[in-house]
Amino acid sequence: MKAFIFPGQGAQFVGMGKDLYESSTLAKELFEQANDILGFSITDIMFSGTAEDLKQTKVTQPAIFLHSVILSKTLENFQPDMVAGHSLGELSALVANGTLSFEDGLKLVSRRALAMQAACETTPGTMAAILGLEDGVVEQGCSEVQGVVVPANYNCPGQLVISGEVNAINTACELLKEKGARRALVLPVGGAFHSPLMEPAREELAAAIEQTIFSKPICPVYQNVSTTAVSSPEEIQKNLIAQLTAPVKWTQSIQQMVADGAVSFTEVGPGKVLQGLVRKIHPEAEVQSA
Repeated sequence: MKAFIFPGQGAQFVGMGKDLYESSTLAKELFEQANDILGFSITDIMFSGTAEDLKQTKVTQPAIFLHSVILSKTLENFQPDMVAGHSLGELSALVANGTLSFEDGLKLVSRRALAMQAACETTPGTMAAILGLEDGVVEQGCSEVQGVVVPANYNCPGQLVISGEVNAINTACELLKEKGARRALVLPVGGAFHSPLMEPAREELAAAIEQTIFSKPICPVYQNVSTTAVSSPEEIQKNLIAQLTAPVKWTQSIQQMVADGAVSFTEVGPGKVLQGLVRKIHPEAEVQSA
């Protein structure tokens, strides 16, 4: 079975999507439609802005979504048996499998980005990558620290990102080094994504998600929260609302996709980060870029 996977924040680069815009009439139309929906020229920033411009959350998230979704719409014979997306990438996956329309998906991504930005400004937080420890040891370490610090991204075996208050993250990093972490690296991110500090953003996004039409998808999505095949529009909606404050269970999702018959994984969008993670989770899988 063929799985298509969609990247999240951090995969952006200056010039992303320009080749699509110039080579496909459909891509050009969708990019121009996106400029109208967003109310600013995101294509200018994507194609010729600076890395700093592209790093703003309100730009980054729609830019990655647009690159991924428009690429999927220009692929020949795009017939996924299953899809999944890492964090933000879940919204790209939901447009690709027909759960959300292009317009609704983009509006939700824009709302998500602005809500997360506002939550970051209200409650400062950060994230750190913990390398070389088993998940259980990291989970235990987080539970021993005062303040908010939780597992946020189960990326692959031996790589778990934690998220929370700045002081709690710094304390956790020191503790986890003592427990044998090869590295505990604070990440250059704007806030504590996928942690309880994102609760104001979750509430705001929930209101938008509940007013959006979710259709029956053409294939199941393996969501970050549940890690299992989901085809029910109501369940997809519920899991998407929970995602902002819950961990991204990427390792578990890929393992479940393999158990359900996935043999090839195609990354749709900028970068190759997810391909690297899939190789570490399941070395026998075929992986490629779209």
